[in-house]
Amino acid sequence: MKLQKNAAGRLVPNEVNGEKLMPFMGVNKYKPKGVKAKPSVRSCIDYPMDGNKVVKNLKEALKKAGLKDGMTISTHHHLRNGDALTNILFDTIKGMGIKNIRWFPTASFPVHSHLIKYLEDGTIHHIEGSMNGPLGKFTSDGKMKGVGVLRSHGGRYQSIQDGEVHIDIAVIAAPTADPFGNATGDRGPSACGLIGFSLADSEYADNVIVVTDNLIPFPCVPWQIQGNNVDTVVTIDSLGDSSKIVSGTTQVTKSPDRLLIAEYVAQFIDEAGILKDGFSLQAGAGGTNLAFLLFLKDRMKQKGVKARFMRGGSTQYLVQTLEEGLTDYILDGQTFDLEGVRSMRENPNHVNTSPFTSYNFHGKGNFASLVDVAVLGATEVDVNFNANVVTHSDGYLLHGIGGWQNCLYSKCTVLAIPSFRDRIPVILDEVTTLCAPGELVDVIITERGIAINPLRKDLLKAVKGSSLPIKTIQQLKDEVYEICGGAPAKPKVNKDKVVAVIKWVDGTVIDSVFQVVK
Repeated sequence: MKLQKNAAGRLVPNEVNGEKLMPFMGVNKYKPKGVKAKPSVRSCIDYPMDGNKVVKNLKEALKKAGLKDGMTISTHHHLRNGDALTNILFDTIKGMGIKNIRWFPTASFPVHSHLIKYLEDGTIHHIEGSMNGPLGKFTSDGKMKGVGVLRSHGGRYQSIQDGEVHIDIAVIAAPTADPFGNATGDRGPSACGLIGFSLADSEYADNVIVVTDNLIPFPCVPWQIQGNNVDTVVTIDSLGDSSKIVSGTTQVTKSPDRLLIAEYVAQFIDEAGILKDGFSLQAGAGGTNLAFLLFLKDRMKQKGVKARFMRGGSTQYLVQTLEEGLTDYILDGQTFDLEGVRSMRENPNHVNTSPFTSYNFHGKGNFASLVDVAVLGATEVDVNFNANVVTHSDGYLLHGIGGWQNCLYSKCTVLAIPSFRDRIPVILDEVTTLCAPGELVDVIITERGIAINPLRKDLLKAVKGSSLPIKTIQQLKDEVYEICGGAPAKPKVNKDKVVAVIKWVDGTVIDSVFQVVK
């Protein structure tokens, strides 16, 4: 595998899995040319005139779709760690004797460790999608036959519409659907909120299979997936356990250090002049981020400030801001708990969105750049404000990118992170894996102090004289190294074996992940 240095100075391959790659050229340096991918023309004469597309089981639907070796199969992750369908899908594919599938999920979760045996036996060749937990470790150990490709949520939509990834068969888990294929995720026994991350799949895939455990008479209203894009509908007993869309990342932290970080974030947003009537906010999941929202709500009430919109991942805490009249709208990309599901179903101001409107970098603008402040997390940052979200200092690939990269284009990006985890520094001389160029990270807030990117002279001026513990990033790093006894050991990796590549939001490659050597 030939490696080259990209504009960030990172070694990246020029080809993986038989596909040519383009190295990262710098922020906003690459502009695409050409036309969007085009789905094939279909005719109503090929589908039941009574609108009933239901077939008897998933195997029949896959046969009708022409499943064969080497195809690309896509799934979505809105059921998160409660997803049962994806495991059922690959059990079926294995039973049909199919090999070398490129699995193209919007994300994977620990529940999908069930699929490791199919990676081992060649049923699945490789994964192109955010990998969480066991699948990430399997990849980092160099056991996957192909090379993993990680994209942001917006980057995934971009890759489909730009023709980088052609989906042969999309399998969409739909908590409620009708026989025509109209589908929604905000109701039914497996309700998980919106299912917008599969929107591109439904529009561009050659064949689209909707799978539901709640088939209702036409029409399914509201529909998030249009039946006009659907080939077949399958019913099964259960898509999974929707209660497991809730995880540890949707619980408010109880750690005193993390609560201090959250309080600093709220104070910073206030004193930097961002907290004013009509402002907008991206609030992610994670214990610290959720706590910050509670502190911010108090300040909003004290000042009589109302947001125009808040972006999610929705949680019960984001829902509370809407129901308490602190924001006009929630623009929701995915739903992180059952209160979010309820709110989306009941409140017309809780609006489901898709990666196209929210994040796609190759569109005529997107919501991300309209957001006044985004509060995010990270696994590592460095003295140049570069950030990492997919690996830790041990080199293991254990997290996905999600919408994180896309959110960096907000007007102010704040990374709220502890200065160390398990006595391992989080602020380093250089990040293990580059997921974000430092020029897009504006503020790093830790329990030991706040570092503002020197490029943001406006923010430095705004908080001058504040009681906040403003420090340089180098000062923070030196303090943490002293506490932890120096820099963490560099991971031992095989530089001759790239196990995954990290795409930037424009489709170029920003970094490589190498095999970890034990």
